[in-house]
Amino acid sequence: MISSRWVDRLLQQEADGCRWNFFKENKEVVEVAQIHPGLQITWLGHSGFFIRTPGGTHLAIDPWLSNPLCPDSAKQLPRLDVLLLTHGHGDHVGDAVTLAKQFNPQVVAIYELASYLGAQGVQNTIGMNKGGTVKVAGLEVTMVHAIHSSAHVGEGGQILYLGDPAGFVVKCEDGFTFYHAGDTAVFSDMQLIGQIYQPELALLPIGGLYTMDPREAAVAVRLLGVKKVIPMHYRTFLPLTGTPDALRELTRDVPGLEVIELQPGVPTE
Repeated sequence: MISSRWVDRLLQQEADGCRWNFFKENKEVVEVAQIHPGLQITWLGHSGFFIRTPGGTHLAIDPWLSNPLCPDSAKQLPRLDVLLLTHGHGDHVGDAVTLAKQFNPQVVAIYELASYLGAQGVQNTIGMNKGGTVKVAGLEVTMVHAIHSSAHVGEGGQILYLGDPAGFVVKCEDGFTFYHAGDTAVFSDMQLIGQIYQPELALLPIGGLYTMDPREAAVAVRLLGVKKVIPMHYRTFLPLTGTPDALRELTRDVPGLEVIELQPGVPTE
């Protein structure tokens, strides 16, 4: 979670040159093994993803396109069929209203957040809750638990409750299943997510402070039983100190695990 005031403050720190030097470096893109045939994932920075499924559905999750890591080349989406929002903080709702009005996708969120978006003029919202599954554009989307908070912080510090935070399990047209954890701490019921839905890929926050860090994410990997992990919610701001390398080191004993470090704006298949 990062409130709108924190976002403004951290963006100003970046503008003042306060970001770590290695955030400014152009890291060499490392080729990774294919995630899954026909699946293309573009990390938009922070917790945002733009995904083309094997069946050709275009899906966005938590699209905050103005985050410091999102390159200009990724800020204009070509198409959008489904939009998933894990919770109501500004660094996750991000550009959802603008994108929903531009593309008119099915927008899936917890009931209170979906109602709030409807009041902002967003159409085709599906309000649901944890444990529920909806079928949208050929996908099966299940909302699962997350441990975090969820609210809109307005001017003067007024807080508007927007329902519980959540994660999503997405089953693609060909059966491939992935899990976006949203903002969360590790929790023991991740084992149930692994047992019930059997995701093959997990998108996990690792930055720390507002979410779990690599130490906790390493436990989440074991609870879920996944073999592919894409780290998220790190590098965006100074306080988010977790790294993929730290997660790799803490999971060296997990047989067959691949920690896939995406570069913002670079489509990966």
